[in-house]
Amino acid sequence: MIARRVVIALGLAQLISWGATYYLIGGFGEQIAADLGWSRDIVYGGFAAALLVMGVASPLAGRWVDRSGGRQVMVAGAVINALGCAGLAVSHQIGSYFVSWIVLGLGMRLTLYDAAFAALARIGGPEARRAMSGITLLGGLAATVFWPFGHMLSDHFGWRIAVLTYAGIALLTIPLHLLIPNQRFAGAPGSAAAASRQPRAVGRRQLAAASGLYAVIMTGANFLNAGMSAHMIAVLTGLGLTITVAVWIATLRGIGQSAARLCEVLFGGRIDPLGLNLMACLIMPLSFVAGLFSGSAREMGIAFALLYGACNGILTITRGTLPLILFDHRSYGTLVGRLIVPSFILPAGAPLIYAIVIDRFGDASALYLSIGLALMTLLAAILLKLLFPPPLAAAKQ
Repeated sequence: MIARRVVIALGLAQLISWGATYYLIGGFGEQIAADLGWSRDIVYGGFAAALLVMGVASPLAGRWVDRSGGRQVMVAGAVINALGCAGLAVSHQIGSYFVSWIVLGLGMRLTLYDAAFAALARIGGPEARRAMSGITLLGGLAATVFWPFGHMLSDHFGWRIAVLTYAGIALLTIPLHLLIPNQRFAGAPGSAAAASRQPRAVGRRQLAAASGLYAVIMTGANFLNAGMSAHMIAVLTGLGLTITVAVWIATLRGIGQSAARLCEVLFGGRIDPLGLNLMACLIMPLSFVAGLFSGSAREMGIAFALLYGACNGILTITRGTLPLILFDHRSYGTLVGRLIVPSFILPAGAPLIYAIVIDRFGDASALYLSIGLALMTLLAAILLKLLFPPPLAAAKQ
């Protein structure tokens, strides 16, 4: 059993880490471009470089957590995040701007959900599902807290002071990460308990199928998340909303994420993770369809933000819990660190691809692209659910 104070500390650390790093470009990207006179390709290309670094560093980060535990890894990541934010705040040249994002890419991989999930799996083994859901409750509010907060700071002091403030805030996660215990899950006695923890994917073919489908789902979800995190406010503005209204509606994404995660914490134990994953993938294309009508009906924009936030929030949880039931939990960090490499490397191009699509074909085209990707993700979720049903004993409970 993972202590509640560890879950609360990690959840608060996730809120700060996501808000100060991953959602930074969505809040300041347009201001940075206007201030420095750079094209969107360059500004959002820095974030793309960070995502690429996250992918390259992923296997090493996973093994590091498996070997040393989450405390050491995530404290180091917090320091690196602060350095990256400080570097961005003082950047005037393209070279230093990209170097700062590269530093942030490493810091994000060592502090965001994948590192936290691996740390929890190391502590709690197959029983870490509830703790994984718990830390996402606060983490899901990162955009809701940091987009308006960053908007207020930049209005009064400029984007550079705002990002420098983020550097200081990133350091506040260090004492939170120090609460992570270093022990490893030792298992529980009892043949029934052992049987219930048998992975569903056994044998080379099943492992390959489960790994491939899991990678497709998480890559699709991450691609959409990267694109929306960088451009959601800009897309809503381009469809006809004012910047103030667009920021307000975009922050509802965090409300949708945390509300869906709270429902998962309260009732998700009765739902098979593969079924929960499928439900989220089913909602995702519908959210983007609603987004197409944001300019003519503000209510559709609200529905877009809430629905996309809800499905993205659930997919964040299943990103951590699916490997617990599909694979051997003892090598969680190493295995998942390898599987999610595509989910960082391919989405690294998302901010740039979305910027090009928006510039050439308009803001609505970004949502049409999102619908297509969401349908691909849905197909993979359907196949995963059909190929790996819950064990009969678990299904009857």
